[in-house]
Amino acid sequence: MDSKIMSEKLKEEIAKELGVYEQVKQDGGWGNVSSKKCGNIVTKAIEIANRSVE
Repeated sequence: MDSKIMSEKLKEEIAKELGVYEQVKQDGGWGNVSSKKCGNIVTKAIEIANRSVE
């Protein structure tokens, strides 16, 4: 995921909410997070962005 589009803090918060953050923390990065889980993080970020616009 491009950190210029989504802040690291937001990615971490969403990953924690979706239960992915422990893997990121354990692995020391996002490299082993599946594309499906990354897609879920992006979907959640879009939902948050849409709520803040409304």
